[in-house]
Amino acid sequence: METVTEYVLELTEEEARSSVELTVELSRRYVSPEDPQLLFDLPLLAARLPERTRRFLRDFALGDRHGHCVLRGHHIDSARIGPTPDHWRGRSRPAPEFPEEILLLLYGAVIGEPFGWATQQDGRLVHDVFPIEGHDGEQLGTGSAELLTWHIEDAFHPYRGDYLMLSALRNPDRVATTIGELDPDALSPEHLEALFEPRYYIAPDESHLPKNNSAGDDTAAGERFASIERLIDNRERVAVLYGSRTAPYVRLDPYFMEIPEDPEAGAALQAITEVLDRGMSEVALLQGDVLCVNNHLAVHGRLPFKARYDGTDRWLKRVNITSDLRKSREMRASADSRLIG
Repeated sequence: METVTEYVLELTEEEARSSVELTVELSRRYVSPEDPQLLFDLPLLAARLPERTRRFLRDFALGDRHGHCVLRGHHIDSARIGPTPDHWRGRSRPAPEFPEEILLLLYGAVIGEPFGWATQQDGRLVHDVFPIEGHDGEQLGTGSAELLTWHIEDAFHPYRGDYLMLSALRNPDRVATTIGELDPDALSPEHLEALFEPRYYIAPDESHLPKNNSAGDDTAAGERFASIERLIDNRERVAVLYGSRTAPYVRLDPYFMEIPEDPEAGAALQAITEVLDRGMSEVALLQGDVLCVNNHLAVHGRLPFKARYDGTDRWLKRVNITSDLRKSREMRASADSRLIG
Protein backbone atom coordinates (compact mmCIF):
# COMPACT_ATOMS: atom_id res chain seq x y z
CA MET A 1 0.00 0.00 0.00
CA GLU A 2 1.08 3.57 -0.57
CA THR A 3 0.73 6.45 1.87
CA VAL A 4 -1.46 9.23 0.49
CA THR A 5 -1.30 12.89 1.40
CA GLU A 6 -3.42 14.52 -1.29
CA TYR A 7 -6.30 16.85 -0.54
CA VAL A 8 -5.12 17.98 2.89
CA LEU A 9 -5.87 21.32 4.54
CA GLU A 10 -3.08 22.39 6.91
CA LEU A 11 -4.54 24.71 9.53
CA THR A 12 -2.53 27.82 10.34
CA GLU A 13 -1.64 28.49 13.97
CA GLU A 14 -4.29 31.20 14.07
CA GLU A 15 -6.94 28.89 12.60
CA ALA A 16 -6.06 26.13 15.06
CA ARG A 17 -6.10 28.53 18.00
CA SER A 18 -9.45 30.07 17.08
CA SER A 19 -11.02 26.60 16.61
CA VAL A 20 -9.84 25.53 20.06
CA GLU A 21 -11.18 28.71 21.64
CA LEU A 22 -14.54 28.22 19.91
CA THR A 23 -14.98 24.58 20.95
CA VAL A 24 -13.89 25.16 24.56
CA GLU A 25 -16.34 28.07 24.77
CA LEU A 26 -19.17 25.93 23.40
CA SER A 27 -18.34 23.04 25.73
CA ARG A 28 -19.28 25.33 28.63
CA ARG A 29 -22.60 26.31 27.02
CA TYR A 30 -23.97 22.86 26.10
CA VAL A 31 -24.28 19.67 28.11
CA SER A 32 -23.35 16.83 25.73
CA PRO A 33 -23.04 15.94 22.03
CA GLU A 34 -26.70 14.86 22.18
CA ASP A 35 -27.87 18.23 23.58
CA PRO A 36 -30.89 19.12 21.38
CA GLN A 37 -30.04 22.82 21.51
CA LEU A 38 -26.49 22.14 20.36
CA LEU A 39 -27.74 20.04 17.44
CA PHE A 40 -30.20 22.76 16.47
CA ASP A 41 -27.51 25.45 16.69
CA LEU A 42 -24.77 23.56 14.84
CA PRO A 43 -25.11 25.22 11.39
CA LEU A 44 -25.16 28.66 13.02
CA LEU A 45 -22.14 27.85 15.18
CA ALA A 46 -20.23 26.34 12.26
CA ALA A 47 -20.24 29.79 10.63
CA ARG A 48 -17.71 30.76 13.30
CA LEU A 49 -15.16 28.24 12.05
CA PRO A 50 -12.29 29.66 9.98
CA GLU A 51 -13.41 30.48 6.45
CA ARG A 52 -10.74 28.31 4.83
CA THR A 53 -12.00 25.31 6.82
CA ARG A 54 -15.57 25.84 5.68
CA ARG A 55 -14.59 26.38 2.04
CA PHE A 56 -12.39 23.27 2.05
CA LEU A 57 -15.16 21.06 3.42
CA ARG A 58 -17.77 22.51 1.08
CA ASP A 59 -15.52 21.95 -1.94
CA PHE A 60 -14.91 18.36 -0.83
CA ALA A 61 -18.63 17.65 -0.43
CA LEU A 62 -20.04 19.48 -3.44
CA GLY A 63 -17.22 18.60 -5.83
CA ASP A 64 -17.74 14.85 -5.25
CA ARG A 65 -14.28 14.26 -6.76
CA HIS A 66 -12.33 12.87 -3.81
CA GLY A 67 -13.00 9.81 -1.69
CA HIS A 68 -11.47 11.43 1.38
CA CYS A 69 -9.86 14.57 2.72
CA VAL A 70 -7.84 15.47 5.83
CA LEU A 71 -7.90 18.60 7.96
CA ARG A 72 -4.58 18.76 9.82
CA GLY A 73 -3.19 20.77 12.71
CA HIS A 74 -5.95 21.10 15.31
CA HIS A 75 -4.48 21.44 18.80
CA ILE A 76 -5.32 18.66 21.27
CA ASP A 77 -4.73 19.21 24.99
CA SER A 78 -3.54 15.73 26.02
CA ALA A 79 -3.60 16.61 29.71
CA ARG A 80 -7.21 17.76 29.53
CA ILE A 81 -8.54 14.74 27.63
CA GLY A 82 -6.64 12.30 29.86
CA PRO A 83 -5.58 8.75 29.05
CA THR A 84 -7.23 6.60 26.41
CA PRO A 85 -10.22 4.96 28.18
CA ASP A 86 -10.58 1.20 28.53
CA HIS A 87 -14.24 1.20 27.41
CA TRP A 88 -16.88 3.62 26.14
CA ARG A 89 -19.43 2.45 28.72
CA GLY A 90 -19.79 4.28 32.02
CA ARG A 91 -17.87 7.38 31.02
CA SER A 92 -18.91 10.75 32.44
CA ARG A 93 -21.01 13.02 30.24
CA PRO A 94 -19.87 15.44 29.08
CA ALA A 95 -16.45 13.84 28.80
CA PRO A 96 -13.22 15.83 29.15
CA GLU A 97 -12.82 15.69 25.35
CA PHE A 98 -16.22 17.34 24.77
CA PRO A 99 -14.58 20.25 22.88
CA GLU A 100 -13.08 17.77 20.39
CA GLU A 101 -16.49 16.14 19.96
CA ILE A 102 -17.99 19.56 19.27
CA LEU A 103 -15.33 20.24 16.63
CA LEU A 104 -16.30 17.04 14.82
CA LEU A 105 -19.99 18.01 14.95
CA LEU A 106 -19.21 21.51 13.64
CA TYR A 107 -17.24 20.09 10.73
CA GLY A 108 -20.12 17.72 10.03
CA ALA A 109 -22.61 20.58 10.06
CA VAL A 110 -20.73 22.30 7.22
CA ILE A 111 -21.54 19.42 4.85
CA GLY A 112 -24.72 17.90 6.32
CA GLU A 113 -26.39 16.74 9.51
CA PRO A 114 -24.69 14.52 12.12
CA PHE A 115 -26.70 11.44 13.10
CA GLY A 116 -26.25 8.22 15.04
CA TRP A 117 -27.66 4.74 15.53
CA ALA A 118 -29.78 3.46 18.41
CA THR A 119 -27.92 0.17 17.89
CA GLN A 120 -24.36 1.51 18.23
CA GLN A 121 -22.62 2.46 21.50
CA ASP A 122 -26.00 2.75 23.23
CA GLY A 123 -27.18 5.57 20.99
CA ARG A 124 -24.27 7.95 21.45
CA LEU A 125 -23.97 10.45 18.62
CA VAL A 126 -20.17 10.69 18.68
CA HIS A 127 -18.46 7.31 19.03
CA ASP A 128 -15.21 6.36 20.70
CA VAL A 129 -12.78 4.30 18.62
CA PHE A 130 -10.03 2.73 20.71
CA PRO A 131 -8.95 -0.85 21.47
CA ILE A 132 -11.08 -2.67 24.03
CA GLU A 133 -9.60 -5.70 25.74
CA GLY A 134 -11.42 -8.79 24.53
CA HIS A 135 -12.24 -7.23 21.14
CA ASP A 136 -8.72 -7.85 19.81
CA GLY A 137 -9.73 -10.20 17.00
CA GLU A 138 -13.15 -8.71 16.23
CA GLN A 139 -14.22 -6.86 13.06
CA LEU A 140 -14.92 -3.74 15.11
CA GLY A 141 -13.43 -0.29 15.44
CA THR A 142 -12.58 -1.33 18.99
CA GLY A 143 -10.53 -4.28 17.72
CA SER A 144 -6.77 -4.19 17.23
CA ALA A 145 -4.87 -7.41 16.49
CA GLU A 146 -6.80 -8.29 13.33
CA LEU A 147 -7.01 -6.34 10.10
CA LEU A 148 -10.25 -4.35 10.01
CA THR A 149 -11.25 -5.26 6.47
CA TRP A 150 -12.17 -2.40 4.19
CA HIS A 151 -15.85 -1.54 3.77
CA ILE A 152 -18.42 1.13 3.13
CA GLU A 153 -19.62 2.30 6.55
CA ASP A 154 -22.92 0.58 7.44
CA ALA A 155 -23.17 -0.72 3.86
CA PHE A 156 -26.06 -3.00 4.86
CA HIS A 157 -28.35 -0.11 5.77
CA PRO A 158 -30.51 1.93 3.34
CA TYR A 159 -29.95 5.06 5.47
CA ARG A 160 -26.18 4.75 5.88
CA GLY A 161 -24.26 8.01 6.13
CA ASP A 162 -23.04 10.05 3.18
CA TYR A 163 -19.85 10.90 5.05
CA LEU A 164 -17.85 9.47 7.92
CA MET A 165 -15.62 11.70 10.04
CA LEU A 166 -12.76 10.43 12.20
CA SER A 167 -10.83 12.70 14.57
CA ALA A 168 -7.50 11.59 16.06
CA LEU A 169 -7.17 12.45 19.73
CA ARG A 170 -3.97 10.41 19.81
CA ASN A 171 -2.22 7.94 17.55
CA PRO A 172 1.35 7.56 18.82
CA ASP A 173 2.00 4.38 16.84
CA ARG A 174 0.76 5.94 13.59
CA VAL A 175 -1.74 3.12 13.08
CA ALA A 176 -2.98 3.54 9.53
CA THR A 177 -6.51 3.85 8.25
CA THR A 178 -6.80 2.16 4.86
CA ILE A 179 -8.60 3.95 2.03
CA GLY A 180 -9.62 2.66 -1.38
CA GLU A 181 -11.43 4.22 -4.33
CA LEU A 182 -12.81 2.36 -7.32
CA ASP A 183 -11.39 2.70 -10.83
CA PRO A 184 -14.40 1.57 -12.90
CA ASP A 185 -12.23 1.31 -16.01
CA ALA A 186 -10.49 -1.66 -14.36
CA LEU A 187 -13.75 -3.67 -14.52
CA SER A 188 -15.12 -5.38 -17.60
CA PRO A 189 -18.48 -4.18 -19.03
CA GLU A 190 -20.00 -7.53 -18.00
CA HIS A 191 -18.86 -7.17 -14.40
CA LEU A 192 -20.03 -3.56 -14.24
CA GLU A 193 -23.48 -4.57 -15.48
CA ALA A 194 -23.79 -7.34 -12.89
CA LEU A 195 -22.67 -5.05 -10.06
CA PHE A 196 -25.37 -2.50 -10.97
CA GLU A 197 -28.06 -5.15 -10.46
CA PRO A 198 -29.60 -6.10 -7.06
CA ARG A 199 -27.95 -9.51 -6.70
CA TYR A 200 -26.08 -9.14 -3.40
CA TYR A 201 -26.85 -9.49 0.30
CA ILE A 202 -24.97 -7.46 2.94
CA ALA A 203 -25.44 -8.46 6.60
CA PRO A 204 -25.24 -5.93 9.46
CA ASP A 205 -21.78 -5.63 10.97
CA GLU A 206 -21.35 -6.70 14.57
CA SER A 207 -21.17 -3.20 16.05
CA HIS A 208 -24.98 -3.05 15.61
CA LEU A 209 -25.69 -6.30 17.46
CA PRO A 210 -26.93 -6.50 21.09
CA LYS A 211 -23.72 -8.18 22.29
CA ASN A 212 -21.78 -4.99 21.55
CA ASN A 213 -24.23 -2.68 23.29
CA SER A 214 -25.58 -2.56 26.84
CA ALA A 215 -28.21 -5.27 27.18
CA GLY A 216 -30.91 -3.37 29.07
CA ASP A 217 -34.21 -5.13 29.79
CA ASP A 218 -35.60 -7.63 27.30
CA THR A 219 -38.46 -5.41 26.08
CA ALA A 220 -36.29 -2.36 25.48
CA ALA A 221 -33.58 -4.42 23.79
CA GLY A 222 -36.16 -6.07 21.53
CA GLU A 223 -37.56 -2.72 20.40
CA ARG A 224 -34.13 -1.22 19.97
CA PHE A 225 -32.80 -3.89 17.66
CA ALA A 226 -36.05 -4.69 15.82
CA SER A 227 -35.08 -2.81 12.65
CA ILE A 228 -31.74 -4.64 12.49
CA GLU A 229 -33.52 -7.97 12.93
CA ARG A 230 -35.90 -7.09 10.09
CA LEU A 231 -32.98 -6.32 7.80
CA ILE A 232 -31.43 -9.67 8.69
CA ASP A 233 -34.71 -11.57 8.21
CA ASN A 234 -35.69 -9.85 4.95
CA ARG A 235 -32.32 -10.56 3.32
CA GLU A 236 -32.97 -7.91 0.69
CA ARG A 237 -30.69 -8.10 -2.32
CA VAL A 238 -28.96 -4.85 -3.29
CA ALA A 239 -26.69 -3.55 -6.02
CA VAL A 240 -23.00 -3.01 -5.28
CA LEU A 241 -22.78 -0.07 -7.71
CA TYR A 242 -25.29 2.74 -8.26
CA GLY A 243 -25.50 6.26 -9.63
CA SER A 244 -23.47 7.25 -12.68
CA ARG A 245 -22.29 4.46 -14.97
CA THR A 246 -19.05 6.32 -15.65
CA ALA A 247 -18.34 7.40 -12.05
CA PRO A 248 -20.32 4.93 -9.93
CA TYR A 249 -20.95 4.98 -6.21
CA VAL A 250 -20.10 1.88 -4.17
CA ARG A 251 -22.03 -0.17 -1.58
CA LEU A 252 -19.73 -2.95 -0.44
CA ASP A 253 -18.62 -4.83 2.71
CA PRO A 254 -17.09 -8.13 1.57
CA TYR A 255 -16.55 -9.53 5.09
CA PHE A 256 -20.31 -9.42 5.72
CA MET A 257 -21.42 -10.49 2.24
CA GLU A 258 -22.29 -13.91 0.90
CA ILE A 259 -20.75 -15.19 -2.32
CA PRO A 260 -23.76 -15.28 -4.68
CA GLU A 261 -24.78 -18.66 -6.06
CA ASP A 262 -25.16 -16.92 -9.42
CA PRO A 263 -21.70 -17.44 -11.05
CA GLU A 264 -21.87 -14.17 -12.98
CA ALA A 265 -22.65 -12.13 -9.86
CA GLY A 266 -19.98 -14.00 -7.87
CA ALA A 267 -17.32 -13.34 -10.50
CA ALA A 268 -18.23 -9.64 -10.59
CA LEU A 269 -17.97 -9.39 -6.78
CA GLN A 270 -14.56 -11.06 -6.85
CA ALA A 271 -13.42 -8.72 -9.61
CA ILE A 272 -14.37 -5.50 -7.81
CA THR A 273 -12.84 -6.78 -4.57
CA GLU A 274 -9.55 -7.45 -6.35
CA VAL A 275 -9.59 -4.03 -8.05
CA LEU A 276 -10.09 -2.25 -4.72
CA ASP A 277 -7.48 -4.44 -3.01
CA ARG A 278 -4.88 -3.41 -5.57
CA GLY A 279 -5.59 0.28 -5.12
CA MET A 280 -5.67 0.51 -1.32
CA SER A 281 -3.70 3.33 0.33
CA GLU A 282 -2.85 4.25 3.92
CA VAL A 283 -3.61 7.39 5.92
CA ALA A 284 -1.90 7.49 9.33
CA LEU A 285 -3.79 10.17 11.25
CA LEU A 286 -1.67 12.43 13.44
CA GLN A 287 -2.96 13.88 16.70
CA GLY A 288 -5.38 16.67 15.76
CA ASP A 289 -6.11 15.32 12.27
CA VAL A 290 -9.70 14.94 11.08
CA LEU A 291 -10.36 12.50 8.23
CA CYS A 292 -13.57 12.87 6.23
CA VAL A 293 -14.54 9.89 4.03
CA ASN A 294 -17.06 10.13 1.21
CA ASN A 295 -19.10 7.01 2.01
CA HIS A 296 -20.22 6.68 -1.62
CA LEU A 297 -16.79 6.91 -3.23
CA ALA A 298 -14.34 5.33 -0.78
CA VAL A 299 -14.03 2.18 1.30
CA HIS A 300 -11.97 2.27 4.47
CA GLY A 301 -10.51 -0.07 7.07
CA ARG A 302 -7.62 -0.24 9.57
CA LEU A 303 -4.31 -2.05 9.75
CA PRO A 304 -3.74 -4.38 12.74
CA PHE A 305 -1.71 -3.18 15.70
CA LYS A 306 -0.59 -4.28 19.16
CA ALA A 307 -2.75 -2.66 21.84
CA ARG A 308 -1.17 -1.87 25.21
CA TYR A 309 -4.33 -1.06 27.21
CA ASP A 310 -2.30 1.37 29.33
CA GLY A 311 -3.97 4.68 28.45
CA THR A 312 -1.63 5.48 25.54
CA ASP A 313 -3.35 3.59 22.72
CA ARG A 314 -4.80 5.09 19.54
CA TRP A 315 -7.99 7.02 20.28
CA LEU A 316 -10.31 8.39 17.62
CA LYS A 317 -13.73 10.01 17.66
CA ARG A 318 -16.23 9.07 14.94
CA VAL A 319 -19.46 10.59 13.66
CA ASN A 320 -21.77 9.86 10.71
CA ILE A 321 -23.07 12.66 8.48
CA THR A 322 -26.11 12.60 6.20
CA SER A 323 -26.93 15.06 3.45
CA ASP A 324 -30.66 14.40 3.96
CA LEU A 325 -31.91 13.71 7.48
CA ARG A 326 -35.50 13.51 6.23
CA LYS A 327 -34.97 10.28 4.26
CA SER A 328 -34.61 8.26 7.49
CA ARG A 329 -37.71 9.69 9.20
CA GLU A 330 -39.50 6.30 9.28
CA MET A 331 -36.72 4.92 11.49
CA ARG A 332 -36.35 7.90 13.83
CA ALA A 333 -38.59 8.36 16.87
CA SER A 334 -39.32 12.02 16.05
CA ALA A 335 -38.50 14.62 13.43
CA ASP A 336 -35.80 16.16 15.62
CA SER A 337 -34.26 12.85 16.71
CA ARG A 338 -30.80 12.11 15.31
CA LEU A 339 -30.89 8.38 16.10
CA ILE A 340 -31.87 5.75 13.52
CA GLY A 341 -33.21 2.52 14.90
